[in-house]
Amino acid sequence: MTLHVVPAFARIGEENAFAVLARATELQRQGKDIINLGIGQPDFPTPDHIVEAAVKALRDGHHGYTPANGILPLREAVAADLHKRFQVEVSPESVMIVPGGKVTMFIAILMFGEPGAEILYPDPGFPIYRSMIEYTGATPIPVPIREENGFAFSAEETLALITPKTRLLIVNSPANPTGGVTPKAEVDKLVAGLAKFPDVAIMSDEIYDQMLYDGEQHVCLLSYPEVRDRLILLNGWSKTYAMTGWRMGWSVWPKPLYDNARKLAVNSHSCVNAPAQWAGLAALTGPQDAVGMMLAEFDRRRKAVVKGLNALPGVSCIVPKGAFYAFPNVSRTGWKAKKLASALLEETGVATIGGPDFGVHGEGYIRLSYANSLENIERALERMGTFLESAKAA
Repeated sequence: MTLHVVPAFARIGEENAFAVLARATELQRQGKDIINLGIGQPDFPTPDHIVEAAVKALRDGHHGYTPANGILPLREAVAADLHKRFQVEVSPESVMIVPGGKVTMFIAILMFGEPGAEILYPDPGFPIYRSMIEYTGATPIPVPIREENGFAFSAEETLALITPKTRLLIVNSPANPTGGVTPKAEVDKLVAGLAKFPDVAIMSDEIYDQMLYDGEQHVCLLSYPEVRDRLILLNGWSKTYAMTGWRMGWSVWPKPLYDNARKLAVNSHSCVNAPAQWAGLAALTGPQDAVGMMLAEFDRRRKAVVKGLNALPGVSCIVPKGAFYAFPNVSRTGWKAKKLASALLEETGVATIGGPDFGVHGEGYIRLSYANSLENIERALERMGTFLESAKAA
């Protein structure tokens, strides 16, 4: 028997961080001591008041369907939070509550991707961008994210890649996997240049918008009225509030696209589960102390990671300004990045992700998540140092 699935599935990719997590878990089951610097999720529990809000919602009987675009109090809270943080006016009617940040990518790329279309995406960047673009049959056009630019995107380089076939531009700052933050002057240049390309939609992935260091300020694309009518903003609760497993994301859509997004929600997931939405409301409207505490701890680890990586033979690492990732340059070790990441896991028990898993421009780098304890990070760096001093490049 031959089951004929559509050819698009031959093009779809994955997020290798989950494959690394699975292998690390298997090695742990075999009794190996594993330090996981691979997966990108906060190692803190969800704050108690958020958990209690979900429990209360269940006890109060919030067990049924909600509107496909999310409960109104939560959409109002998202709009109010954006106004408070960025002084932008957002209608709750343009906010969509979705089960995680990926859903916004999925919907946006499905809307614009088809054979003959081009979609620009950051590279190295979150692997699902390219995976979904290829699934739709559109042509993925990588926008190089370069170490010499502090892993910020270059407006000039981005604009030069736009053609009459370009339908969607994806931008991400603060960035995964690099920790790069694009400065306001560069964002200004990009927005000014996009005036020449009024038919290109923009998806701005701002999921790490509260994870910034060294006095950096987040530049929210909603602050640019000239692109609001074609801007899709991606954000959520996963990183800021340590809620990865709750599957809670939100997005802001321009009016012409909103109903398309709502219909895709109806056709795919119906709605986000009700108690999680009440938890999301508590996260936005309740105390923010836990956010500050997590960020301070990430900052402490960030400094230790950068210092430790720069002391390793053949490794150099610029200081990440956002998110909770370091993206060290390992080209001078003599190892190919993915082979090095694999050897570190199998031989030293340190899980990292090879740069090529984030795109064609990722060779020569590996990603380390510092969403792990300082003690574990220091143990991992010590193991990596011992390995690099003694092991021959494969």
